[in-house]
This record gives sequence, C-alpha cells and structure tokens, in this order.
Amino acid sequence: MKHLLNARVDDTHEFEFTQDQIQDLDAQKTSGGAYHLLVNHKSVTSKIVESDFLNRTYTVKINSNLYKVEISNELDILIKDMGLSLSALKVINDVKAPMPGMILDIMVSEGQEVKEGDNLLVLEAMKMENTILAPRDAVIKSISIAKGKTVTKNEVLIEME
Repeated sequence: MKHLLNARVDDTHEFEFTQDQIQDLDAQKTSGGAYHLLVNHKSVTSKIVESDFLNRTYTVKINSNLYKVEISNELDILIKDMGLSLSALKVINDVKAPMPGMILDIMVSEGQEVKEGDNLLVLEAMKMENTILAPRDAVIKSISIAKGKTVTKNEVLIEME
C-alpha cells in the first residue's frame, strides 16, 4: 500500500502525493530554514512561514508568493469520508476508535492531566500507525483498553473528565 498525502492549496487546488514522490523531491535546505527545489527543471525557493502542526495547516512562501496549504493523510481522508470529526463546539468525554485496529501503545495513565493535542495512544489500522490525540484539555478518568488489544470502530478507548 502506498502512503498517500493530499495537499489543498488556497482552498482551490488539490494535489495527491505518495510518500515516495515526496522523498524523491530534489530539495536542498538553505539558510534561514528555506529550501531550494528543482521542479520541472525550474528553480524554486520555498519556506514555511507559519505552521499549525496539530491542524496540519501551513503558510508557505514560494518564491515571493504566499500559499495556505492544508495536508491530509490517508487516515484524515478516511475519517472525513466516514463523516466523523472532532468538533470544537461540543465537549468530548470519550475518545473512541475511529476504525478497527490494534492498540500498539498507550502514552497516558488514569488521573493524568492532558492538553489538547497531546498523544494518547497509537492505533494500528490498515497497516498504518495512527496516533490518537487528546481532543481537549482534560484529566484521564479511565482507560478501557490495553496494549496489544484489538478494538472495534467506535469502541470507547479512554474516558476523560
């Protein structure tokens, strides 16, 4: 299976890339965190100006133009296609499995305080490791799964308060 990434640029253009295509880019890091790329035999200078890693959105300067880029991986696309999302408008007390899989690691313990975006656990699904993040600031109330356990879609993994 090829790991696919989608990039949406300025909410108007969409591109799909494999991990291999990205690794094959002719890119060299230059001073100040910028990169020099050769694209279709043309020289391009790029730099990430702003980044919101949690939401996978970036402002990228290419030559002298700024672009808003949103990156989605296969899991993001699958979750969106399934009609699931973590809405900031409602309080989420249960972290549920977005799909069937196996728990590879649990990074929190009961009673632990977590911040939005903290790593909670790693779920292996469709031969991909997916880190499940805390949807909000909370305290871990209970953990109903164990490392190595197989879970089903929508099974409660962690309860928060």
